[in-house]
Amino acid sequence: MRFEYDYKEPKIIAEIGCNHKGEIDIAKELIDLAKDSGAKYVKFQKRNNKELLTKEQYDTPHPVLENSYGKTYGEHREFLEFTKKQHSQLKDYCDSIGVIYSTSVWDVTSAKEMCEFNPEFLKVPSACNNNFEMLKVLRDEYKGQVQLSIGMTTKEEVEGIVKFFEETNQAKSRLLIYSCTSGYPVPAKDVSLLEINWLYENYGERVNEIGFSGHHLGVALDVAAYTLGARWIERHFTKDKTWKGTDHGASLEPDELKLLVKSLNEAYESLHYKNDEILPIEQVQRDKLKNRK
Repeated sequence: MRFEYDYKEPKIIAEIGCNHKGEIDIAKELIDLAKDSGAKYVKFQKRNNKELLTKEQYDTPHPVLENSYGKTYGEHREFLEFTKKQHSQLKDYCDSIGVIYSTSVWDVTSAKEMCEFNPEFLKVPSACNNNFEMLKVLRDEYKGQVQLSIGMTTKEEVEGIVKFFEETNQAKSRLLIYSCTSGYPVPAKDVSLLEINWLYENYGERVNEIGFSGHHLGVALDVAAYTLGARWIERHFTKDKTWKGTDHGASLEPDELKLLVKSLNEAYESLHYKNDEILPIEQVQRDKLKNRK
């Protein structure tokens, strides 16, 4: 099935995630930088680490020690984790400056806590999209849009997720699926943008929206993703790629985010047919240059 894409203004999410280094003031600075760069949405992450991780995972050292904020992976994750109260403060700050707050949720407890804020949308990361207990919370106890990435996910698993939301007739009204390749960073050959076409062919009439969550370098592929039909573009965002942590290297800095916003908006402005066979801007050149023989 072919779709006639309705090119709406692109929605760009600056995913701050845990790039705040565990400091609320840096988180607020990143919100300001994202807004100044033209992004209207920011997104964080919420985990209950002892619920999410096994004891072995919690007590094992971080696999890349120079990026770790603790002696174990669990300690590292706890150092970077904001409390429910801090997330409430971040949402209030976003509201005060006209930015839309959201967060990814990684477990049942986090999902329940973040539902209480009633944000416009909540995100399910690729790593957790098979946690149907958490999906049930988002489907049955939350009213906003559920955004879900399908990196490292089989097509059979994607179908199971969509059917789960269809059980209560909520896939079409509330579920957004992101085309995604899980990696940090992802080389262009593995981004696989035509998966967006596959999503439209199979789910264009079954889910609410389709987007693109990119972990590549640069911004050219995001424009291509938008042209293919991705209405939401999500990119990790940092102030400095050299900061300590695992996501900074695959994140956009402010100048790059600004370029992404500009490039996507220019693509949006350009994606239509000509209003006339000869546009006014062309008529000047036609009068001057067109062969008259």
